[in-house]
Amino acid sequence: MEFLDLIVSTILPIIDVVLAAGMLYYAYKYLRGTSAIIIFRGFILVYIIWWVTDIANMNILSNILGGFISVGVFALIIVFQQEIRTFLLMLGSNRFTNNKSVIKRLKLLFKISQEQSKINIDELFSAIESLINSKTGALIVFERNTNLDFVKSDADILNAELSSSLIESIFFKNSPLHDGAIIIEGNVIKSSRVTLPITKKTISKSYGLRHKAAVGITEDTDAISLVISEETGKISYIQNGAFIKFKNLDNLKELIINDLAN
Repeated sequence: MEFLDLIVSTILPIIDVVLAAGMLYYAYKYLRGTSAIIIFRGFILVYIIWWVTDIANMNILSNILGGFISVGVFALIIVFQQEIRTFLLMLGSNRFTNNKSVIKRLKLLFKISQEQSKINIDELFSAIESLINSKTGALIVFERNTNLDFVKSDADILNAELSSSLIESIFFKNSPLHDGAIIIEGNVIKSSRVTLPITKKTISKSYGLRHKAAVGITEDTDAISLVISEETGKISYIQNGAFIKFKNLDNLKELIINDLAN
């Protein structure tokens, strides 16, 4: 009984503080670099002031700030609705909660070899190099754990084995399929002419709609995307709504292989 009292009185409060600190840290880390971080800091500052005034028995100020905080919770839900939605999507796409990742683990039961599900990286980069050299605009999305059926509904279903010639023909300027993105899962091009959600955050004016769409889909899901600029032929790699730096195409190839393995 004394041991249980010790846990309740000492250990549980310590765990409570650690978990709260961890939650605030990851919330700050997630919001850092966005305009929402300013609101987050302001809310934390108001909460700290309320906490101090409550301890100091400054009843009038404490009641005013307490009322603000109680209403502020609903305000935060409205202000951070995009961030909350993204967080829940990320949580739902976690490999432990996503049925799709379970199916991947059971592929052997259906006699699907790993080679069939593994991307042919050489064919992919053969197409990428050709598109870069010809300055052909392209948007390629790699589906991982999060199911992307919600953006495939109005797209053209291909379900074709990945090949450099097919990717090049899809993004050929006079091709009827070149508008929008293609979605690749494993070594299969699932869809073309896919319309993706556009990011609402501000990115450099040098980036066009392809880049905004590439950022948008990686904000809402765990997908990764590649964009080849039609104006410059420059390639961009985007994950979690951020542009990932790489030294050269070989380095990019390594990044993609590692990210698709997770």
